[in-house]
Amino acid sequence: MNKPTESELEILSILWEMGKASVREIHDRLSANKSTGYTTTLKIMQIMYAKGLVIRDEQNRSHIYSTAISQKETQKSLLNNFMTTAFGGSAKKLVMHALGQGDPSKEELKEIRAFLDKLENEK
Repeated sequence: MNKPTESELEILSILWEMGKASVREIHDRLSANKSTGYTTTLKIMQIMYAKGLVIRDEQNRSHIYSTAISQKETQKSLLNNFMTTAFGGSAKKLVMHALGQGDPSKEELKEIRAFLDKLENEK
């Protein structure tokens, strides 16, 4: 899988939420949070199409884009790459660091414990 850039991930997130959208719709969503030009959005989406990150329906005048990769698959690939490069492949180091950086609520800790129990019971 081609690794998406930060800008491409923003667009993928919008498409995962919307399902499919035109460049105009995506640009409108992006420009609500930051200043970006329409041509910049169009160029990024053309690059994403060339990389195989999105597919486009060219039947109408304005092309409609959707993702070619799932959110789960993308997250897994990015996390594996990050864990390998930043934490020497250690899931323990990654999780310990992540928990140490935040201030998880009691409810979040309860969910984490339940998830760990589930993993332990599967082995």
